[in-house]
Amino acid sequence: MEPFDPSGAAVHDGVFGLPHGPDDAGVVLLPVPWEATVSYRTGTADGPAAILAASRQVDLFDRETGRPYEAGIAMLPLPADVRAWSDAARRLAEPVIARGGPGDDPGLRAAVAAVDAAGERLNARVHADAVAWLQRGKLVGLVGGDHSTPFGLIRAVSERHPGVGILHVDAHADLRDAYEGFRYSHASIMNNVVRELTGVARLVQVGIRDFGEDEDVLIRGSHGRIRAYFDADLQQALYSGETWRDLVGRIVAELPREVYVSFDVDGLDPALCPHTGTPVPGGLSFAQAGLLLRGVVESGRRIVGFDLNEVAPGSDGDEWDAAVGARVLYKLIGWALRSRRA
Repeated sequence: MEPFDPSGAAVHDGVFGLPHGPDDAGVVLLPVPWEATVSYRTGTADGPAAILAASRQVDLFDRETGRPYEAGIAMLPLPADVRAWSDAARRLAEPVIARGGPGDDPGLRAAVAAVDAAGERLNARVHADAVAWLQRGKLVGLVGGDHSTPFGLIRAVSERHPGVGILHVDAHADLRDAYEGFRYSHASIMNNVVRELTGVARLVQVGIRDFGEDEDVLIRGSHGRIRAYFDADLQQALYSGETWRDLVGRIVAELPREVYVSFDVDGLDPALCPHTGTPVPGGLSFAQAGLLLRGVVESGRRIVGFDLNEVAPGSDGDEWDAAVGARVLYKLIGWALRSRRA
């Protein structure tokens, strides 16, 4: 093996150019190239590979979190079988999405059932992989793919850490009930979480700016289990003189002691993720997202798992989204490790 220089150019093929394998790494990343139900633009299935490539340009010393690489970070091999499942399910889903749902069409209903079965298969696979690595004491993160992908990991983390809270950064509430007919739609991930995972105590959402009235009703009727910090309200507070640090303090206070971070890249300003599947004006700056993670850790809370999803490279080869995604991923890892040390 070539010598490893954390300040030199990446010479290893691992994520962030690191030489670690999953057995000797403290952080294990599960890549999930899946986009069966994306309802606008495709490309997120290519996110894990694009982030892996872009990660080798990330400088490893971080002034805020120190040297996350020292813990060892490894991404599992890109699963060709999962990508094949995604492509097959996507072909079945496309005519349903074009119609806005299956309606009473028996052929489209059969397609929805097949896509749902594929989603269940994916969830079981991710859950089994996550449980195996969590049992070995690893910090486990997931790199998607669309936002349906982390359900199995969230399930595994909530089983291991009952009472965990989810910090959900997103442009969308993702609380739709079987959007376009698909139970495991990318737009239904948090609906599935709060309905099925009793180990999740609270869902705290940040940056939400595209959502339906039914989702708003669900949030308001959740008796505090779902707390949404809508982008418009955050911006109004900032323009009224509150600081982002003050707002972060309010957001973090809603979370329990142990936190899982689910980070949809479209929660950021779309200038940072122009090729994501459903970009929305508004959102967090990169610095605001980093200060939010800092606030979680400085409050004494512990990050016990995380995901990053909806990163999509440009069809013209533009690598900007992946470059941003790789740096968000390194920040997630760095703050999660720092919280564990604390």
